[in-house]
Amino acid sequence: MGQSIAILGSARVITELLERRSAVTSDHPQSVLIPLTGQSGNFSLMPHTPWWQRHRRAFWQFFLPAASEEYRPIQRESTKVFLRKLLDEPEDLVEHIRFSFTAAVVKIVFGLDVADKNDQYIAMMEKDLEAGDAFVSGRYYVEFLPFLRYVPSWVPGAGFQKDFAEWRYAAEWVRNVMVAKTKEGMVDGTTSQSIVAQLLERMDKEDSLDTSEELDIVKNVALTSYAAGADTTYATLQTFFMAMAVNPDVQKKAQAELDAVVGQDRLPDHSDRADLPYINALVKEALRWAPVLPFSIPHGATEDIEYDGYFIPAGTILIPNTWACLHDPEAYPDPDRFMPERFLKNDEVDPDVCDPARFAFGYGRRICPGRYFADASLFINIAMVLHVFNITPPLDKDGHPIPIELKMASSLVSYPEDCRCTIKPRSEHARQLILANAARTDA
Repeated sequence: MGQSIAILGSARVITELLERRSAVTSDHPQSVLIPLTGQSGNFSLMPHTPWWQRHRRAFWQFFLPAASEEYRPIQRESTKVFLRKLLDEPEDLVEHIRFSFTAAVVKIVFGLDVADKNDQYIAMMEKDLEAGDAFVSGRYYVEFLPFLRYVPSWVPGAGFQKDFAEWRYAAEWVRNVMVAKTKEGMVDGTTSQSIVAQLLERMDKEDSLDTSEELDIVKNVALTSYAAGADTTYATLQTFFMAMAVNPDVQKKAQAELDAVVGQDRLPDHSDRADLPYINALVKEALRWAPVLPFSIPHGATEDIEYDGYFIPAGTILIPNTWACLHDPEAYPDPDRFMPERFLKNDEVDPDVCDPARFAFGYGRRICPGRYFADASLFINIAMVLHVFNITPPLDKDGHPIPIELKMASSLVSYPEDCRCTIKPRSEHARQLILANAARTDA
């Protein structure tokens, strides 16, 4: 179709083009799928313009490292609920992961409480997140034949119109209904302080602002906040459970560290993190082993670029091969092996080993602004789960372990196709610890 595409296959190339030359490589290629799926308000997909920069500034102030620390109590409480759900229904692992993260985000972004897994807030936010599946290249012909957008849904072969309509509805519901619920709660005192509430309060105080534009920014930031860390958290936690099931030695080392530092009578806390180098290394390895976005989000060159003997014309789509970077045997020997020890030296995190977060959360000016929140969420979930649960392979009907093979789903976001496992409390004391903490959360 005449479109120039360059695959960036090494850390050296990615660093040079997407980091050092980010002034001319931070655009986002625009697709007809963005408006068709209701994602025009998702600022992570917007072109590199002043309008995008205004969204970025509004979002960043709430997700800088210091700001992200304010959300840790909510992350801890949602993880305690997650533990109780795993205790009661371990077979519904994936559903519990989604509920736990979504409930925390709804509380932080909108100040709203989520009742249960069937809550409409959760249903709509997850439906909106599904729109990401549309961006798998080749899934919908309309991506390459834009005139198909005008084909009615009743025409044979135009079933995609139904998918798009559902995603557009979900996006507008999140933007309008959930923001309106926050505004109502601010008036009657039924919502807690939240990101949306703070942005709305700023609008009311600053008369010089263009109210209609600022309200659009509030709605778009709200829409994007969920997606900012959802995929990384969902998929990485699923990968973590699978990795523990097939790497019992890693699990035992992590649990030994938790027992020594935290003890048996409480759950781990974010404040323990500096004293848990093996858990920190395990989080890094979970990000590295099976990258959530194997090819990351495409960038676009806004000017002609010459690099290392290559000419890259303006308009070229730049696709970073994140998987190749995180499986480079020179940086990570024996890359297919799940081995947290690669990040340790003398029982401390080795600063000389490249941090996978450098690749897992995007690049340059397009780096994920929710990465600190996602990282803290991964840490507390992994630490708490390992402290109270043993994770082993799934069993067949005769009680024999089922062999597990890492197979990732073929989609924009890479999930394990099968992350079944057996999840049981480490002891009766661990079970009581889960129940006691869940009871305090309910109270």
